[in-house]
Amino acid sequence: MRPSSLEVLDLTLPVVADPELETLIETRVGQLVRQLSSTSSPSGGSRGELGVRFFEKRRRKASGLGGWLTGTGRSEEEICWEVWKLKITLTTPRTETERMTLFRAEAPALQKTAMTIVKIVNRDKEHIPPITTSETNPFPYEILLNPRAEYDGKSIGFFS
Repeated sequence: MRPSSLEVLDLTLPVVADPELETLIETRVGQLVRQLSSTSSPSGGSRGELGVRFFEKRRRKASGLGGWLTGTGRSEEEICWEVWKLKITLTTPRTETERMTLFRAEAPALQKTAMTIVKIVNRDKEHIPPITTSETNPFPYEILLNPRAEYDGKSIGFFS
């Protein structure tokens, strides 16, 4: 993986150039857009949510003799240590004027959100597990479409 950047609404955002991650994001966003497009309200806006869960890999402790016999004594388990909930509103401007109005309104909102994320991530670090692997991505993740409440984990700031 290598760092890169992306221009969105006149804002340059950092990204990680990883084709597998990009494909997963495009797939989930596409699924959400299709879902929201099919349920669009007459006012032109629909809401949904993407969830991102981060995990730590831990060795599962042997469960006595049974773990040794079944081979589960050395397996790994994934423990969720953080959940991000991203609330999404899909809007469909009907005119170029509407599109520009939305653009002017959303660009500062995106910048404010990005800065809030940076502030929270830099402030709340103590719950992040240590990196114990040399794998490219030390923390497995999953991206969920409209996650249920059962996926709540450690949420930070306004992401909860």
